[in-house]
Amino acid sequence: MSQESLPSDAVPEHPHALPEYAERVLEVAELIPPGRVMTYGDVAEWLDEGGPRQVGRVMALYGGAVPWWRVVRADGVLLPGHEQRALGHYRAEGTPLKEAGRAAADHVPRLDMGRARWDGGGRTGGHT
Repeated sequence: MSQESLPSDAVPEHPHALPEYAERVLEVAELIPPGRVMTYGDVAEWLDEGGPRQVGRVMALYGGAVPWWRVVRADGVLLPGHEQRALGHYRAEGTPLKEAGRAAADHVPRLDMGRARWDGGGRTGGHT
């Protein structure tokens, strides 16, 4: 995916500058309390800009400096390739999980989205 897929204000003026859209996505990620999560779509809705794919792209490129494990897929599946690292964070923070069934690959639990999802806690920064 190229920068063309990010919103128009997301392309940085200076090649080493963080795009404005990326800064805003990362700010939302930092607001999510320990033990809670928002989906990629929730973050896009909060910002009233972009969509889940754009948020996912920002997190993939720039999310290492923020609590990336708190921005997740809507189905509660842990980030492929990072399941064990994310699981360590979720367990340390007390994030609600659904234990994996015997048929689940590697017996990795999913997030309990009904209990773990954060709605912004009364803040309205573009999110209602």
